[in-house]
Parts: sequence; structure tokens; C-alpha cells
Amino acid sequence: MPGAGERAYVYAKACGIIGKSFVGKRIPQLVSVGRLSELDRLVFPGSFHDLPERELLADLERRILDRSVKQILAIVNVYKRPPELLVRLLRAYEYADLKSALIALAGGERAAPERTPLERFGTVRFEAYPDLKAMLKNTEFDFLLKDPPKAAGAAGPGEQVPGNSAVPGGETGSIRVQAMLDRHYYTALWKSLFKLPKHDREGIGRILEEEISLRNVIWALRLRTYYRMGAEDVKQHLVIIEKGKGKSLAKDALDSLEFPLDTWEAWEKWPRAEFLNRESPGEAWAADPRYFQNAASARLYRMARLCFRRRPSSVDTPACFIKLKQYEEDLLTSMAEGLSLGISSREVFSLLELGI
Repeated sequence: MPGAGERAYVYAKACGIIGKSFVGKRIPQLVSVGRLSELDRLVFPGSFHDLPERELLADLERRILDRSVKQILAIVNVYKRPPELLVRLLRAYEYADLKSALIALAGGERAAPERTPLERFGTVRFEAYPDLKAMLKNTEFDFLLKDPPKAAGAAGPGEQVPGNSAVPGGETGSIRVQAMLDRHYYTALWKSLFKLPKHDREGIGRILEEEISLRNVIWALRLRTYYRMGAEDVKQHLVIIEKGKGKSLAKDALDSLEFPLDTWEAWEKWPRAEFLNRESPGEAWAADPRYFQNAASARLYRMARLCFRRRPSSVDTPACFIKLKQYEEDLLTSMAEGLSLGISSREVFSLLELGI
């Protein structure tokens, strides 16, 4: 376990980085931004790029991602032997990169997608692309070699491609690949949580419990809405984790499978109804997966922010730091995407359920 010196240094360093990040009191500064170039100057005041706006989006998103990872690594690398939970949280980026690589490979793309270097914490040999065996052999992902996912870069016949971001134009790809790797990630993350003493994981434990439960509901809503998938098929894609006393982190998602997607009254007494879009007078109602995802993300952000400083010497602090930096990354990326599409910053905030 980390020593007292490491814990104190991590807390001080994490507080310094968060104080300069776009979370908490700094978020309202984003409301006045009207153009992509203005967002670049606000986020990177000393190193903004003078590019035409049509070229700036991808460049800015890459720099936002790189900065988040660099700052997370700066915290995790403080530890001589980082707690496995923190490494697992960091390696969410590796899972995302692996999804992209598998989809590109199945689509016949010879050039490897961009990846996010994780220094000593990376395990997949992305440089070996497109040789899947060389990429994954002797890693925790070598189970994929027994039955390589047949991913696709677009939806199949009669399917509608779902969005995964706060504004239109989100992630597309193979449902099977995404669900398989999500189950693997969250199962490993949950196991790593219980390798920590109880006093080190109380806050992040509650956050992960909530995250997995909400993630299951998001998957269920997306699969039913965009892919017209039936209840039995949806169940095969959920993260089934028992938290003790017979309680499953998939319960809310499983219960939701009984409700019709176009009848608000059927959902009113469901425990997660607060995350659903409400009825509008004169309009037909339907459960909106993107609305639910944004409301869930705002909930998890608030939990991480409250927990961040609550117990400075615990692993809760760096774990919540990682969650806050990943939330900031999603927020800034959503802002950039929205501005590039002509959506005002205030409209993006409304979509994200931030109430600003």
C-alpha cells in the first residue's frame, strides 16, 4: 500500500491540477465561448494552434486527450507501486484504443488508428497492427484470439448507428466488441477495488457501483432503441456483477427491459426515472438514451467532486482525480464538437444536464 509521503504528495499535486482544470467553479467560464478558436485559446492559453476551424476540431480534441492522460500519469507515476485500481482506471484509454483497432482491423484498414501512449502501464502492442496475434499474445486480451470479433465500421442492414457523445456524431462500431470489452474492463476494475483496504475505497467504491449500474442501463436503452434488440439479447451484453446479499449491479437495467420505450407512465416509479427525459406537452414521448447518458455522467461527476477532498490520505483522492479529469475531457470534447456544428456553448451545457 502507498506510504504516507506518497499519499500527501499525491493529494497536493492533484489539488493543484484540479484547481486549474475546467471542473467546479471554472466550468462557467466555458459558457461565453462562441467559436472553436476561442475554446482553444481558453483551454490552451499559452499554446493554442492558429488553424482554420475546419482543421482545428481533430487537432484540439487530440490535445485535450493528450493533456488529460499526461496529467493522470503525473499522479499515478508518483507511486512506486501504484494501486491496481488506479492503473485500471488509467487503462480505460487502452480499452478504447483496442476497440478502435479491432473495428479498423475488421474493416480491412491497413493503417493503425491513433492510440494513447500509457508509458509503463500499456499492455497491448499497438505498434504490431494489423497483426492481432502479435498485438495481444500474452496479454489479458489474448482471449480475443480464440474468437476474433467480426466488427464493422458501420451498422448492418436495418440497423441505426448510435451516437455516444453529448452532441450528434458520436462513436460507432461493433456492439459485440464494445460490450465484450466493457464487461472485461468493469469486471477487472471491480475486482481491483476489493484489493484495497476498506478505508481506502469507500468513496470510489460507491462511485463505481453507481457507474456500473448506470452504464448497464445506458447499454440496455441503446440496444433497444438503436438496434431494436429484444430483452434476452440485451441481457447478454450487460455487466453482471453481484455486490453482495444477492444484489446485482445490473438489476435496474434488467428491470427496465420490461417497460415499453414509448410510455412514460410505465417508467415513473422505476428507481432511475430521474435520469430520463420528461414528457413535453403535445409531443410523443420516447426514452432517449443520449439524455440518460448525459444525466448519468453529470451525476457521476458530482459524486467524484464531492469525494475528491473528503479523505485526502485515501486512494479515493487519486481515483476521483482520474474521474474528474476524464469528465473534463468529455466536457471539453463535447464543447468542441458542439461549436464545430454551430451549437452554442449554452445549448451544449443544456444537453449535458449541467444546469448552468
